[in-house]
Amino acid sequence: MSAAIRTMIRTFFWFAGAALAVFAQQGHPLTGTWSGDAGSASGERTKVTIVLNWDGKNVSGVINPGPDAIPISSVYVDYSTWTVRIEAEDKSHQRIVAEGKLSDIGSYHRTIAGEFQRGSAKGDFKLTRD
Repeated sequence: MSAAIRTMIRTFFWFAGAALAVFAQQGHPLTGTWSGDAGSASGERTKVTIVLNWDGKNVSGVINPGPDAIPISSVYVDYSTWTVRIEAEDKSHQRIVAEGKLSDIGSYHRTIAGEFQRGSAKGDFKLTRD
C-alpha cells in the first residue's frame, strides 16, 4: 500500500473519530442552555433562559438561573413526536407548564416552540439552544 493511500486512510479515520466525539458530547437532545422569550401574542415578551441536563435517566434543570432561579420539577419528552413538556413552580407557588415541539433536531441550535401557562396567564414561547 502506498504512503499516500495510508495517509488518506488515517485522515479519514481521524475525521470520523472527531465527528463521533463531537456528536457524543451533545448527548441528550435537550441538554444545554436554551434562550428565547415568552408572552402573550398581543402583550409584552419576557426573555427566558432554561438550562437542562441529562443524567442518563432523567432531564432536570432550572428556569432563569441565578438568585431567582425556578427549579424544574419534571420534563417529559414524547420521542415519537418530539413533544416536550416542562413543569415547575415559582416562588409564589404559581404552577408553570410549557409544552412545545422540538424542531431542527439535527441542528446544534435546535428550537422548542409552543404554549405555556403560568398561574392563570397563558401565552406562547420559543427557545433556541445556545
